[in-house]
Amino acid sequence: MQMRPLGDTGIEVSRLCLGTMTFGEQNSEAEAHEQLDRATAFGINFIDTAEMYPVPPKAETQGRTEAYIGNWLKRRGSRDDLVIATKAAGPGLDYLRGGPRLTRAHLHQAIDDSLARLQTDHVDLYQLHWPDRKANFFGKLGYVHDEKEDATALEETLAALKELVDAGKVRAIGLSNDTPWGVMRALHLAEALGLPRVASIQNPYSLLNRSFEVGLAEISHRERVGLLAYSPLAFGALSGKYLDGARPAGARLTLFERFQRYTAPLAEEATAAYVRIAREHDLDPAQMALAYVNSRSFLTSNIIGATTMEQLESNLASESLRLDREVLEAIEAVHQRIPNPAP
Repeated sequence: MQMRPLGDTGIEVSRLCLGTMTFGEQNSEAEAHEQLDRATAFGINFIDTAEMYPVPPKAETQGRTEAYIGNWLKRRGSRDDLVIATKAAGPGLDYLRGGPRLTRAHLHQAIDDSLARLQTDHVDLYQLHWPDRKANFFGKLGYVHDEKEDATALEETLAALKELVDAGKVRAIGLSNDTPWGVMRALHLAEALGLPRVASIQNPYSLLNRSFEVGLAEISHRERVGLLAYSPLAFGALSGKYLDGARPAGARLTLFERFQRYTAPLAEEATAAYVRIAREHDLDPAQMALAYVNSRSFLTSNIIGATTMEQLESNLASESLRLDREVLEAIEAVHQRIPNPAP
């Protein structure tokens, strides 16, 4: 397993990270523990979760994913060889803390609640799940500024995170679903005010959504804020299993019709082209898609997720797959023809 630095923190993380947002919804606790055991045995040391998981978010399941991981950590009895990342939710979930914000009071409560569920005294990476301001994320396009928006100042958020770092509850901080402005503003405030420096940004990145390359990739290189790529298989669409209207039993897009981001007509056309490339070169389409993400120079870690052990084994196998020039050129030709069909 290739290891990569998490920004300037001195923390080393595996190039593959185990995502856990299905734990507690599509996966039972026993299945979650089986995945955690297999992933760590394979060499993954990086586990990503969030206080709002599992997905889709619901009041009755909120926090269940962290609790499953906490029970596994307690059973495992060893914590120091793992990098545990979780996230604090931004505005929008009214059932969580009466409507979560990224204020000092909310962040202190959020980290204490997460630590209790995770049964640990610290997390290695604490991320802001989405901004506490109006911005383009979760597929939104066309930014329109609102001078009267109700936003928490980033200075307050970062100052609160500094308190968590100073208290030993958090080792490093990161952003998620953020923009070039958000990253550069956070870096500026860290330097100007002596606040924690963000080490990573967790944003979507896949063959269907390479928008990270437009502005954030340069920041990743020049500022050492690497990408933690989520949805690298576009909710499983890049495996090809949803092509031609197929909806396999138990699959995410079969169970949850709200997730249509990766199956719109242009996205399906691009997916079919990528699957065709894989099959023409005797590659598994999902492994090819993951290997492409793995090969990006701005990547810190690729967050894989699975609902079955068979899927997990396939995802793990992408670690050793190297795509040749012919495959990469074919992928680029599709991207030029159908760029970012699922932003």
